Amino acid sequence: MSIEISKVTANTGARVSGVDISKPLDEEQVTAIREALNVHKALVFDDVHLDDEGQQAFARHFGDLTTAHPTVAAVDGVPNVLPVDSERGRANHWHTDVTFVLNPPQASTLRSITIPPYGGETLISSSAAAYRDLPVPLRALADTLWAEHTNDYDYAVPDEQIDEEQAAQRAQFTSIKFRTAHPVVRVHPLTGERGLFIGGFAQRIVGLSVGESRKLLDLFQSYVTRPENILRWRWSPNQLVLFDNRITQHYAIDNYDGRPRRLHRVTVAGDVPVGIEGKESYSIEGDASHYTSVAE
Repeated sequence: MSIEISKVTANTGARVSGVDISKPLDEEQVTAIREALNVHKALVFDDVHLDDEGQQAFARHFGDLTTAHPTVAAVDGVPNVLPVDSERGRANHWHTDVTFVLNPPQASTLRSITIPPYGGETLISSSAAAYRDLPVPLRALADTLWAEHTNDYDYAVPDEQIDEEQAAQRAQFTSIKFRTAHPVVRVHPLTGERGLFIGGFAQRIVGLSVGESRKLLDLFQSYVTRPENILRWRWSPNQLVLFDNRITQHYAIDNYDGRPRRLHRVTVAGDVPVGIEGKESYSIEGDASHYTSVAE
């Protein structure tokens, strides 16, 4: 059976059928999936029967794997798999995975393990569509800017609202502090598309104050979060979503009344981002070589 790709929304997301990703893929299948990912940014695979090893094997078709996370613990005995578990915290803020390191993952896979009876959707937005939506003067400004990304910030939660468990989670997350400067507009290495490379870890525009930075970042982010650019995915059992971490942002909605929700994440090592003038991102603080190799 040939691979079939069905769009889910105009700008982000497609369903993939006609391929069994629990088995090794041939070169033609990998190429077809990669090309679909380039176009649609996020791909949904239904009725997949994978364990952690199978999820890793699928992700390896697209490159070397990272470990689970630079600072957060992996699934016991499986160093490349991160448990995205509501009991360990909730990523209900817009972000691109691990942009505080020099070379963030190029792609992420999420597999449904425990799904709440309602809510718990994942939003995925195309930052390429967001860039295309910018008015010409804003696009010209964004092209010139760089942003400092870090894992060491307050998540906009006052200290008095943090309990001991949340404080321990925050301490673990920032146990190694990272700061990296990335172009606000990243050029995708395979397609040449430009996308807004910002999100929750982008905390300051290089050369501007924190206050000035926040106003500009919020303005650019408002284009990322336009409903037209977003895939809102309601999880079902035995699903896997593959998304291009170089040109998307995502958000896990906390709308399930604290019911159990667990996904497993496996990420593929990425390249160093490049801006429109060909300049590469640069590290300011923190060494992530224990977490990821650099994709060529």
